[in-house]
Amino acid sequence: MTATEEARLPGTGQTSPHRCGASVLRAYVALTKPRIIELLLITTIPTMFLAAGGFPSPLLILTTIIGGYLAAGGANALNMYLDRDIDAKMKRTRNRPLVTGEISPRNGLIFGLVLSAISVLWLGLLVNWMSAALAALAIALYVVFYTMILKRRTSQNIVWGGIAGCMPVLIGWSSVTGSVSWTAVLLFAVIFFWTPPHYWPLAEKFSRDYERAGVPMLPVVSTRRNVALQMIGHTAAMIAASLAIIPLGHTGWVYGTVAVLAGAWFAYLVVRYALRVRRGLVGKALGPMTVFHGSITYLTVLFVALAIDPFVQL
Repeated sequence: MTATEEARLPGTGQTSPHRCGASVLRAYVALTKPRIIELLLITTIPTMFLAAGGFPSPLLILTTIIGGYLAAGGANALNMYLDRDIDAKMKRTRNRPLVTGEISPRNGLIFGLVLSAISVLWLGLLVNWMSAALAALAIALYVVFYTMILKRRTSQNIVWGGIAGCMPVLIGWSSVTGSVSWTAVLLFAVIFFWTPPHYWPLAEKFSRDYERAGVPMLPVVSTRRNVALQMIGHTAAMIAASLAIIPLGHTGWVYGTVAVLAGAWFAYLVVRYALRVRRGLVGKALGPMTVFHGSITYLTVLFVALAIDPFVQL
């Protein structure tokens, strides 16, 4: 029995409203790119713990996370609306709701705009207007600066377009303090420099997709060796930013130890990958996706340490 047949009411040949409603709901949730939202949780909550020097108000955490999800979801929906033509050409994205027709472009656009507007009002009224302004800036950076201007024009698109993905730490910090400190700026820098060595390995895996769609991701328009060298440079800057946080006094030995060890481990992964590229030895076992998954582990471990640090005193 097919999915369509299962959705029909017994003896009527009509589609079940419940099934249709669930399918449409899933499609709208997919527009928000919920898996990418994981980065929001990984970075925002630990930053709030650090800013508060302990547990912030549970209500503040909840309202900040909901507002951040709405902002990121709205921006992602608008991104899918603008990129629906190239999404249709890529195997990785051709099943997205605006490509398959589950949601019309008009409805996708309205959904993204409404979600974005609600997120700014939500944060402004329930958290503070500094966080709301930062969320509005993040939406504009992702939709206009990255999607509309950079993505189809430059191989450095993800470098500068990735700024939007760094904003959750500023939003998390400002939600607690009402301002932005140098510690928050350095956490922003960590994610900024982390983004290329995180995303370029994925772009390497799907380089044919991007080439077919005419998107000039660096692995599409440059050599593997050049991409690997640039990954080393960004990784070095990322580790430097993570260590520069320590002298500012907001963190203790837990974060400091993890920042050194996790940074050294991830640097080893990137350098090993670069050496294998130079020797022409890149394969599935130690290929670009090893670095991709390693980058997720690195960022998760670093921010977990950031969350634990305020509660551990020597």
